[in-house]
Amino acid sequence: MRTPSQDPNGNGGPETAGGPETVGGPESRTPGGDGATRGRPRRSAGSRGGRPARAVAPWVRTRLRTAPGAAVAMAVLVVLTAYLAAAFPRSVDAYETHGLRHDIRSATAVERVLEVSSPAFGPGVPRADREETLRGAWVARTQRKIVRGLPAPVRADEGSSAYGVRTSEPIEGTDPWLAAPDNLPPMFTLAAQAALDSHSTLREGRLPRADAPVTESTEEVEAAVTAATAKSLHIEVGSVVHVPAAGRDEIGVRITGIVVPRDPDNSYWSFEPTLRSPALVALPTDDRPQPRYWRAALLLPPDAAPVLLATTGEPQLYWRIAPDTDALTARDAPALASRVASMKNGPELTELRTNVVGPVAVVATRLDDIVAGHRSMRAAISPVVAVAALGIGAVAAVVLVMAGGLIAARRQAELGLLRSRGGSLTGIGGRLLAETAVVVLPAAAVGLWLAVLTVPEARLLPAVAAAGAAALLACAALPVRAVVRHRRPLPHGGREDLVRTRPSRRRTIAELTLLALAIGAVVALRRRGTGGASGSAGTGGVGDVDYLVSSAPVLVGLIAALVLVRLYPLPLRLAGRPAGRLRGAVGFLSLARAGRASSSGALPLLALLVALTTAAFGGSVLAGIESARERAAVLATGADARVSVAGTSPALPDGLAAAVGKSAGVDEVTAVRVEYGVPLASDGEDPRTARGVTMIGVEPRAYARLARQTGLGEFSADALKSVGGGGVRDGGPDRNRVLPAIASPAVAERLGDQPRDILSEAGEFKVRVAEIHRNTPAAPGTDYLLVNAADLTQRAPTTLLVGGAELDGAALRRTVAGFGDDLSVKLRTEERSTFVNTPMQEGAERIYAAAIAAGAGYALLALLLSLSQTAPERVTLLARLRTMGLTTRQGRQLLGLEVLPQALLAAVGGALVGWATVVLLAPGVDLVRLALNATSDVTLDGAPLQADPWSLVLPAVGVLALAGAVSVVQAWWAGRQGSINELRAGDSR
Repeated sequence: MRTPSQDPNGNGGPETAGGPETVGGPESRTPGGDGATRGRPRRSAGSRGGRPARAVAPWVRTRLRTAPGAAVAMAVLVVLTAYLAAAFPRSVDAYETHGLRHDIRSATAVERVLEVSSPAFGPGVPRADREETLRGAWVARTQRKIVRGLPAPVRADEGSSAYGVRTSEPIEGTDPWLAAPDNLPPMFTLAAQAALDSHSTLREGRLPRADAPVTESTEEVEAAVTAATAKSLHIEVGSVVHVPAAGRDEIGVRITGIVVPRDPDNSYWSFEPTLRSPALVALPTDDRPQPRYWRAALLLPPDAAPVLLATTGEPQLYWRIAPDTDALTARDAPALASRVASMKNGPELTELRTNVVGPVAVVATRLDDIVAGHRSMRAAISPVVAVAALGIGAVAAVVLVMAGGLIAARRQAELGLLRSRGGSLTGIGGRLLAETAVVVLPAAAVGLWLAVLTVPEARLLPAVAAAGAAALLACAALPVRAVVRHRRPLPHGGREDLVRTRPSRRRTIAELTLLALAIGAVVALRRRGTGGASGSAGTGGVGDVDYLVSSAPVLVGLIAALVLVRLYPLPLRLAGRPAGRLRGAVGFLSLARAGRASSSGALPLLALLVALTTAAFGGSVLAGIESARERAAVLATGADARVSVAGTSPALPDGLAAAVGKSAGVDEVTAVRVEYGVPLASDGEDPRTARGVTMIGVEPRAYARLARQTGLGEFSADALKSVGGGGVRDGGPDRNRVLPAIASPAVAERLGDQPRDILSEAGEFKVRVAEIHRNTPAAPGTDYLLVNAADLTQRAPTTLLVGGAELDGAALRRTVAGFGDDLSVKLRTEERSTFVNTPMQEGAERIYAAAIAAGAGYALLALLLSLSQTAPERVTLLARLRTMGLTTRQGRQLLGLEVLPQALLAAVGGALVGWATVVLLAPGVDLVRLALNATSDVTLDGAPLQADPWSLVLPAVGVLALAGAVSVVQAWWAGRQGSINELRAGDSR
């Protein structure tokens, strides 16, 4: 039989650890008592000779030793929550930093390098001074000054930087033995660029040098060329290349060595590609094909630069500063953009002109554009990520509160006893806070430490703040719940079930306030999207995120939970009366038990609804990203594969379409004629000078089927009904026939309602717009005009659009290769693989995936906590009913049906609320920036958020399955325990 000092769960009450002295210490004071016995130590019954009683164990240690399992479970929960809380800001910092570095490193050298340049001093400067400013020593000193004066956070990567003197205009090579493809002499850039030996490997000969001082009047200098230049222009070691000089004989450039770049992609070489390899350049003429000539570079030693003053190439000094991104973080983006702008046209440029380079120095770079693109991407992604963070944060907070509430409920009798013996709320709350803090604070520190280990290269302070907030909530949950619960005397045996509880006025006001906030957040999100307030986007700060708008899913879930809790008793009352008339007692008992569930059941329902809503929103975001990329791949090809002419041939070879149709995995082949640049004249405009459009000739039925399958401009084949005659009348072309056409919106606007003349290689005719569609498979994303190929004079197809769910790309390429080398094959799957994630996109997707997983875990934990709170009572009830003849099968049914109403409410309500949230918020969410990067060649009109059925159904089914599994396990466990253990004399349960 249980002693009166034990709590209802069999745990020792305050007297178990030494009687009342456990609470008040050796002086036997109760927590916060009136002090009537203070200062008068009692003598224990066992004291001898007036010796004082031995001090009892402290409160905290005693409580932890009494319930170690609960302490360990709480510690694990806090470790997980603190880790997630600390890892989120660090993950955002990390992927934003990696994204900025990736954007800079993946840009071309011309875009990311800061080039400081200045023309050589003119004739007004003494000749000796002009020559001195071009020598290697002066240029190197200036390089060091520029690097030292770079404003933070701009830093130089000296291993990739370059400086020297070059001719800004190409110089003709006059030697007849040089390669001349179309009898045009090659054009050279003479560059005296420093550190050639560090960035190249000598293949033949030796590096150039200037043994004697080189001046403007020097007749011959040494140079090196790369192996690619030597091969293309027939240059060998010992060759002398002659270039014209201004006002005197030619300058000879003797080739002393052939070098190979060590890292051709290094900006030392890639900023000016002709330094590493020559290029064939077309001469802009009206001839077709246009004649071409070689552009190449001759690499002089730095001290030979003064000779460039004698050339016609207008020498230019340059310092190309490659940015060092190793120490760059996302938080540096605003300052980086500001400093680069200052260097291009601001105080930093004034400093360069005044004290470093000269009065005509110019700074050129597109680094600020790269940073602006990164900040724009960040401004688009951050609010969407904040939705996931706020959702999971809300669920985690509810679960922590539920954990504290579970402990408070299990210790209700103990705390009530302390209160009845004079314990103050302050004293009880302080001791509960102390025993909780002993467990929570080390656990939160462990979670923070794990977050720092697993997510490096991020700021520490936001992670500490997030982990501290989780720890504070975990510490406060138990004492606050206990203090609020016991602030007034509790009647014994009073009912607190959902059916009998009436919401108070304060609760009604709070719910109406939350409803107003939710409505405002949804309206704001639908009107202006997930971006921050006007003018704040892209600032790199907190202003990028409007947290009220991003919390819309959480607020919607909260309102739904409160509404469902209010409506929940109604179906229980309606179902309880007919169930009472049934023969079996299981149905009536289960409904009665469900109705007697504690009114605190709103917390688990809130956790489940918010978790399911966040999972539905996150799953829909991920599904929307995938769908947008699939659509972008279709827009890039128009079908599963696209075969077109890559050369100058106007039509595909005969028999190609039939051969492609027999290729492995091909289901259908649609041949079309695509003609680019067809002039389309508006009113009063000459057709020969009008802006061109893409004209497409198709077989209407096959093409309409393809458009329907790809979802690009679906139309009826009857819209392109042939006018007959094949475009010929009386043996010649019929220019007066009017063809029905399908056009893009821009083309339809230019054509108007009247027939318009079309002059094309396929024929001359008139067209009238029959339908308007934004896209079409043969030319997606362009201004197009679609006509029936049967009405064209020239109908030979130029493109094949191939369909096949299991298309074999390699087999298709082999088939096409047999018809010539001027044919290209473009596969949809290959285009899809090019839409790879940038670090920012990948980081955002990882956070959403983690949010879905964490939300599912917290939802399951909330359900377990909810069921565990009433588990002892259910087990005892089952034992009592078994003594009355309840069978094992009926016991399982009873427990299962008892949890079914709340589980069903959470599952169905969560799915509906998740669907409603996605539908409500979809107009304000555009996933284009999450799906495609800024450099993508494909343009999507938009990627709206759409509800993903799997994200709605699977979590809801999981809730029902877990609830059923828990009830089965409880019934099995109750069956293993004897009824004697549960029905003990004196037990009040």
